[in-house]
Amino acid sequence: MGGLDFGEDIRLEPCKLLEKFQRENKLVNLDSSSGFNRSQHRFHYRKPQLALVFADLLVHPQQLLMVTIATALKEIGYELQVYSLEDGLARNAWQSIGVPVTILKVERNEIAVDWLNYDGILVSSLEAKSVFSSFIQEPFKSIPLIWTIHERALAIRSREYTSSGQIELVNDWKKVFSRATVVVFPNYALPMIYSTFDSGNYYVIPGSPAVVWKGENAMDLLKDSQRIKMGYGPDEVLIAIVGSQFMYKGLWLEHALILQALLPLFADNNSNSHPKIIILSSDSTSNYSMAVERIALNLRYPSGVVKHVAVEEEVNNVLSMIDIVIYGSFLDEPSFPDVLTKAMSLGKPIIAPELSNIRKYVDDRVNGYIFPKENIKVLTQIILQVISNGKLSPLARNIASIGRETVKNLMVQETVEGYAFLLENVLKLPSEVAPLKAVAELPSKLKEEWQWNLFGDFLNSTLEDRSANFLNKLEEQWNHSRREKFGSLIAVDDSFSYEIWEEEKRMHILDTKRRREEQELKDRTDQPRGTWEDVYRNAKKADRMRNDLHERDERELERIGQPLCIYEPYFGEGTWPFLHQNSLYRGIGLSTKGRRPGMDDVDGPSRLQLLNNPYYRDTLGEYGAFFAIANRIDRLHRNAWIGFQSWRATARKASLSGIAETSLLNAIEKRKYGDALYFWVRMDTDPRNNMQRDFWSFCDAINAGKCKLAFSETLKRMYGLGQDFNSLPPMPEGEGTWSVMQSWALPTKSFLEFVMFSRMFVDALDAQMYDEHYQSGHCYLSFSKDKHCYSRVLELLINVWAYHSARRIVYVNPETGAMQEYHKFKDRRGKMWIKWFSFNTLKVMDEDLAEEADSDHPKRRWLWPSTGEVVWQGVLDKERNLRNRQKETRKQKSKDKLERMRHKHRQKALGKYVKPLPEDIEISNSTTVTSV
Repeated sequence: MGGLDFGEDIRLEPCKLLEKFQRENKLVNLDSSSGFNRSQHRFHYRKPQLALVFADLLVHPQQLLMVTIATALKEIGYELQVYSLEDGLARNAWQSIGVPVTILKVERNEIAVDWLNYDGILVSSLEAKSVFSSFIQEPFKSIPLIWTIHERALAIRSREYTSSGQIELVNDWKKVFSRATVVVFPNYALPMIYSTFDSGNYYVIPGSPAVVWKGENAMDLLKDSQRIKMGYGPDEVLIAIVGSQFMYKGLWLEHALILQALLPLFADNNSNSHPKIIILSSDSTSNYSMAVERIALNLRYPSGVVKHVAVEEEVNNVLSMIDIVIYGSFLDEPSFPDVLTKAMSLGKPIIAPELSNIRKYVDDRVNGYIFPKENIKVLTQIILQVISNGKLSPLARNIASIGRETVKNLMVQETVEGYAFLLENVLKLPSEVAPLKAVAELPSKLKEEWQWNLFGDFLNSTLEDRSANFLNKLEEQWNHSRREKFGSLIAVDDSFSYEIWEEEKRMHILDTKRRREEQELKDRTDQPRGTWEDVYRNAKKADRMRNDLHERDERELERIGQPLCIYEPYFGEGTWPFLHQNSLYRGIGLSTKGRRPGMDDVDGPSRLQLLNNPYYRDTLGEYGAFFAIANRIDRLHRNAWIGFQSWRATARKASLSGIAETSLLNAIEKRKYGDALYFWVRMDTDPRNNMQRDFWSFCDAINAGKCKLAFSETLKRMYGLGQDFNSLPPMPEGEGTWSVMQSWALPTKSFLEFVMFSRMFVDALDAQMYDEHYQSGHCYLSFSKDKHCYSRVLELLINVWAYHSARRIVYVNPETGAMQEYHKFKDRRGKMWIKWFSFNTLKVMDEDLAEEADSDHPKRRWLWPSTGEVVWQGVLDKERNLRNRQKETRKQKSKDKLERMRHKHRQKALGKYVKPLPEDIEISNSTTVTSV
């Protein structure tokens, strides 16, 4: 057909995105170079957790879609939680399927939800954008997030933003779109009109009840009024020729072929019984209307019978008055055409060519009519059967009725299976999560029908498209912030420049006056003399004093007199809502970015340079804070006891209450349990341990079944044991529970001993895992790429050290403050590895490592020296000798200075000035006046 194209090149390929996830998952199953087995043996300790986030819980089709998907996901094995910014009647539907609902409270753009509790997040609609302020912050940036978008409004507005120069607004939306792991659309047209924001994460899962929902409400409401509006009579038969949602050059030829097939309807000369033909397309240009008129004229259609109507959003209004809908495109689209879904939901008989994605859902002469695209004459036969005596035939009406029931649950299976398959490929489930059922095992009812029964009372309610109002509000906020930032400067540009000049002139005059006064005062006073070294030293001292005054706020002054200070490690602004602000607590930021303004939080990287390395900051997790605090601890921490509390414990409502804080402080002051480990987050209540397993079983479950192997290998390397050593420190069950989530308190002296042990343990653990983990992101403690590889093993290390170093272990109830001692000494006899964990043993090992680092300066990659101080007797001797040399140098400089002053050469006076008498001055003045 010459240069015409028929849409064959229109293609969206989300398969590449899916292939990317599948390729990453395959890498996980490959055998590692270290020879460790990566077989995925899962522990059935908990179900995978999903969070569903909405802008509101109003009743609308998107809620019906997500409720249907959620019902299937629950059956597969997921556990769900709904979050919404606004409440609504749809809450009842969620509660009826057993999904809890939480209404979010946004305060100062902060949302107090620990999203790390979830393995994945499903966000619905554009209006949920405000929740993304939490998702784009650390530590929530890496959680898999699937965003479902069904609105067209933003795609249309984006063109206006670009043309009006609102680039910042476009970039803000791009940032939000790029945060999503996958952006899901319900049809193949939306990804194309949203191309402005595409960051390579678009995906299509066809199917939505929205079209049917709208069709149920609009079936007969607009039919008569729309006919009158467009100039058609109530008894006229109207035929609509619709086509693909994509535009291409060969569209006019397809319409011409359909019009040629319909021409026999006009064989008789009785113009009163002739049907009217309306060609619907999204091409709003007048050129195409002229082309349609020209085609009709060439085919010798009666004047005024064929009309072209351009539609975008109002296609339902036009289809509501139509009697017959003919699909006039021969392009085989990737899914069932939306326009046919709309027509069938309105109870209209459809006639379509035999294309694969139409034939899949339409049975010829059952719920629609099918004609072979190679034989257009069949269309003529069908249309003559559908229209009988100037009206729709009874068979056509019956077929339309069946089609309406068919389309009511169209593509439910594709939608449910599409989301289940996407989640299966996107989520990286940890080892303690139970395996999921296969989608094929779902009951057929969950895959064949939308959950209409849960929304039956609301199907006749009027739908309100709130996306336009949401975008208007967002634009107003953006314009307001822009005016605040730039408006005053633009409005008073000239006067502002004059004010700057006047202010500069005034400041110059004042500065000149001040310098003159200082010069006069300087001439009247003796100036002390000193070297540049003295000046520099005094300036640094003044700067330090200024910093000290700045840091000593009210909380720090209160903290000085307390026996305990609890540090809360955090990384990123997403943790701020969970951090305490009273004097008992102090935050420690693991990064220089994302620190709380106006708070006296500790800057971790400035105390430990290792935290500037993102790899170790992520891998060590909260242990980075332990090492940072312990590094030259006397400069920071002056309390007798030290504690740590995870911000996640606060998010889980497992942090210390005011009563528990008082109880803990009293026990410390009275030394009720002596040198003890106090903890308040229990292992047996951890959501990861629903089956109440023992210590080593739980550790294995959260570390891909390799915890005991990692401990064994690390202890061998740490203590220099042979390969035939396979024992583990016993951690008896039945004598109480253990600490999790790094929420505990210790005497400061004991904390330093624990850190001394931990540094050697972490170094040995890192030595066996670093090479593979750093290069590939995989470690045998996880089934997938995991940047927090060591953290789950280290989370439990405090228990092993406390038990085998003979510390008392005391549980503090975080609500009541009641205390209970677990693993008492009488039950530990014969089970503790005291020699391995004693202070003397650890101190000797620590000094040996320090001597090697200080004397030999090994060139191999070695973590231990970077985790804290390197101290042994040789270092102490070097420091003492250095101080003595500096002292001798200062003494020698003083002697040399005195010697120079003693032998200083003084210049003899060149002459002597004699002050004249007052009478001489008067005579001199009078003589001058006379001469003038």
